[in-house]
Amino acid sequence: MGRAGCVVDLSAAYRLRDASLYPQWYGFVHDQPALLAQAVFGLPELHRGELSGAALVATPGCHVTAATLALAPLVNAGLIEPTGVVVDSITGVSGAGRALKHTSLFCTADEDVTAYGLLDHRHTPEIEQEVGAQVLFTPHLAPLSRGLLATCYARPSAAVSTESLLGALRDAYSGEPFVVVDEASPSTKATLGSNMAHLTARFDERTGTVMAICAIDNIAKGASGGAVQAANVALGLAETAGLSVVGMYP
Repeated sequence: MGRAGCVVDLSAAYRLRDASLYPQWYGFVHDQPALLAQAVFGLPELHRGELSGAALVATPGCHVTAATLALAPLVNAGLIEPTGVVVDSITGVSGAGRALKHTSLFCTADEDVTAYGLLDHRHTPEIEQEVGAQVLFTPHLAPLSRGLLATCYARPSAAVSTESLLGALRDAYSGEPFVVVDEASPSTKATLGSNMAHLTARFDERTGTVMAICAIDNIAKGASGGAVQAANVALGLAETAGLSVVGMYP
């Protein structure tokens, strides 16, 4: 780690705890097992205790942040089955980075919605690791500059209702500075430029399906904002330092 007291890595090099997964999902053999074992996953809502004083932080992927915040409390509370979970996630063009790509050009992305990474998107094992469930993950590119909306579906493993699901999310995130749980359906615009995650949940009695939804700004809470939040925790600073809780809506 050299002289740096804390390194916050925004790549995927330290996100997966199991080094054997890297060849399949990322196409390389991980040759730094000691650092991989040392790295702490940078999602304070789940790993705040481990992040305190951490020397190496692995910043989550944007889809992972949204899906994990929506699903992890429901899995941990034993409210949903840990198999057959479906995550449909919509993100903006900035999620593809700044590189010049045909799929990122205005004339390609405008007035178009496309599913990509079918069955093998590299965020899949990361979501499964953090949520603790088997997941079918499908991301979608929408003509947005930024923003991410994850809609997650699961089967209940206990007697649930919309009220009990919302209650479980509220209990899990009570006191969290960057998570709002509400009955209203989340909006990506409401999170624009902020480090906030907006959540809701429903139980559909007709189909017996649990639905949990999370909206974030993919390059704030889903990337740099989440990295700053984790760094603040690791360094013992105020967790909210430098981060906005107010979105740029409308």
